[in-house]
Amino acid sequence: MGLVSGIDVVNECAARGLVAGAFNTTNIETTMGIVEAIERVGVPTFIQVAPTNVALSGYEYIYDMVSRRLAHTDVRVALHLDHGKTIASVEDALAAKFTSIMIDASEYSFDENIATSAHARRLCASEIALEAELGSIGGKEDEVGPDHADTTDPNQVAHFVDAVGCDMLAVSVGNAHGYVPNARIDFDLLDQVRHASPVPLVIHGGSGLPEEQLGRLHEFGVVKVNVASDLRNAMIRTFGEAYAANSNEVSLIRVSKDAVAAIADVVERRIRVFNPSVA
Repeated sequence: MGLVSGIDVVNECAARGLVAGAFNTTNIETTMGIVEAIERVGVPTFIQVAPTNVALSGYEYIYDMVSRRLAHTDVRVALHLDHGKTIASVEDALAAKFTSIMIDASEYSFDENIATSAHARRLCASEIALEAELGSIGGKEDEVGPDHADTTDPNQVAHFVDAVGCDMLAVSVGNAHGYVPNARIDFDLLDQVRHASPVPLVIHGGSGLPEEQLGRLHEFGVVKVNVASDLRNAMIRTFGEAYAANSNEVSLIRVSKDAVAAIADVVERRIRVFNPSVA
């Protein structure tokens, strides 16, 4: 099938009552593990990369790697820019043929957030999905975190979405990036936001939330849940365990294949947790 628009992923998930996992890649092992799990389960999915993780490869390499692996996959998958903090990062991802974009201007004032996010909307063709963020999500991703974390104000949601023209809205309702021990979804707030939003919602920080909460998100208009730390930990742990078992280990391909398998298991588990109806 090859890559599809993020809009196609969102529409199919909404029609089938599913939640798309959004899994961050950095390299070939992570990509192979993600796609292996997607093929096992058959749920539409986002593969994504943040600007902080293209320092080694560039956006074009990520596109080439992901699109080649998906060429013969029947599941709808979009390639998504995660946390594009600048218009330049949006332009770079679009130039590399990404099919879904996140603009994250949540650390700006409300009006500046609208202006920057609307600028990103104008750059994206109609078939490119745009995710924007209202409220600033706490925690850290790649050792980078916001200067402040604010929950999403339901009273601002409808105006923000209308002014920006986004297809998905990332919200701050108790979730946090990375492993934050006390991260918990405020379902009362999430319900208020859901009723105020004309577009589906996105939850970031899926690695640090309890599974019983992740399994309820489909009830609240959530169509996309981001997971990064779990995958990275699986890969680093695999290599660390191999070295601990044999400090003279030299079979890079064997350990890499073990890492792919570990990542695939994590991704499959997350997809099934997000979608209790999937057998």
